Amino acid sequence: MLRKVGEYLDAGSARVWVADPRTRTVTVYRDDGSAATLREGDELTSDDAAQGVGPVTGAGHGVPQLHHRKGAIRPLIFRDRRTRLPLPVFKARRAVWMDWIPFTRNPRMKPTLLLLALTSSLFAAERPEVMVPRQTSGDTAVQPKWEETLTITVGTRDADIVGSDQRAIQAAVDHVARLGGGTVRILAGTYRLRNAVFMQSGVHLIGEGEKTLLIKEPSTTTPLKLDSDWYDQEITLHDATGFRVGDGICLRAKDAKTGRQTVLKRTLIARSGNRFKLDKPLRENLWQMHDATCATLFPLLSGEFVNDLRIENLVLDGNREHNAELDGNYAGCIFLQDCNRVHIRSVTARNNHGDGISWQICHDVVVENCVSENNKNLGLHPGSGSQRPIIRNNTLRGNDIGIFFCWGVKYGLAEQNTIEGNRVGISIGHRDTDNLITGNTIRGSKLNGVLFRPERGPDFAGHRNRIEHNTFIDNAPEGGAVIDIQGGTESITIRDNTFTETRSGKKRELVKQGPDTKQIVVEGSQTKGL
Repeated sequence: MLRKVGEYLDAGSARVWVADPRTRTVTVYRDDGSAATLREGDELTSDDAAQGVGPVTGAGHGVPQLHHRKGAIRPLIFRDRRTRLPLPVFKARRAVWMDWIPFTRNPRMKPTLLLLALTSSLFAAERPEVMVPRQTSGDTAVQPKWEETLTITVGTRDADIVGSDQRAIQAAVDHVARLGGGTVRILAGTYRLRNAVFMQSGVHLIGEGEKTLLIKEPSTTTPLKLDSDWYDQEITLHDATGFRVGDGICLRAKDAKTGRQTVLKRTLIARSGNRFKLDKPLRENLWQMHDATCATLFPLLSGEFVNDLRIENLVLDGNREHNAELDGNYAGCIFLQDCNRVHIRSVTARNNHGDGISWQICHDVVVENCVSENNKNLGLHPGSGSQRPIIRNNTLRGNDIGIFFCWGVKYGLAEQNTIEGNRVGISIGHRDTDNLITGNTIRGSKLNGVLFRPERGPDFAGHRNRIEHNTFIDNAPEGGAVIDIQGGTESITIRDNTFTETRSGKKRELVKQGPDTKQIVVEGSQTKGL
């Protein structure tokens, strides 16, 4: 909150008011660096206003009312289109910029803060709109609309870069990234991958739909023949058959006493017999006593610490039948970590011995019009604190779990997806809060249509999630639950959903609540056969 106050003052606001309905106070932050907190009965004024603002009093719903000397500045009640919660907004002549977090009449919801940034004039001055942008050194925020941008084609023939594996694609990606970004167009053909294609910032990777297939080569696994310590940048394999310089590999070990699992992804860059140099040092111990192994496992497309990516119109095949498993915290047909502003559109991710599409610590990721099917683990895996994911108009079928919200995923939207034939349709768990699941069709889930995982107590559960306007068809086994809410999960709204059961046998339960759940609201349901 203080950071936002500072931003408003730096932007030219003369005063910032922070109204707190919990304490019934208003704190005034001034552009000279001073601050004052006023309570009920105190007089709130602005040195920059022609007219002052008078006493702070209660205005109902725990919201202070600010009185102008010529009349009250009354909170106006609006209703948010999605949440349907009342949103009081202070109406003041001189408040020309507002940033609000919803208040609510609901006593079970915690009141939040309201910021008003006041300017020294009746209307805040706005910078002129850029009408004729000009490319200027270092300016990436405003760009002219160029008729043509850098595009490199990759194909098995008749392309800028000719090849049929990841090396050709990687050369194009690196070339485009070096020049500041652009498009890599992968022409129709089959491309067999022995390593990941590593994405770079500002690159748009686009294929020709079903005609462009990237498929993983079969994997090989072998134990390490010699120990490697954390400072080493080489490994020695027991059997080097099937390993080549340039291969992507996964190194794994597990301490039997502590249970600690080590997983490292590297590339082989030099060799002498069964001894290989790695592209990066280990920084972990890989010992034979911990059953250290090396396998040619990797994501097909990978990005770490890169931004502004677009991946479109591709088919990615993990060749599940001929590859060992690598879970979605490390891989997938697409695996992203520490990335921002990513758009994945019209991509098929299939047959992977792991996840379809996984992103960890990635913010503002959009996945739309994609298919993730027949993957060993998760169809879509937004995880590890990823903020504001949008999952829209996808088909997720034949996976273990369709959508797996994992570990602190917040303010996400999953809408208009078809989720069918998975063991679990949607799973929500560890601190996955404030997400909206709406307008989806969830069909044929073997265990649950939606599962709220038990976790380790209320502090770790997924709270304030909304399940609205979805269609559930033939989910759960006999005697099971379509929606199962477990652990210390709180403040879940299940509203205006349609539940249909066409199968015979023992009835299914609409919503099952564990003994430690709280504030579960189920309303407006339409049911048939349940």
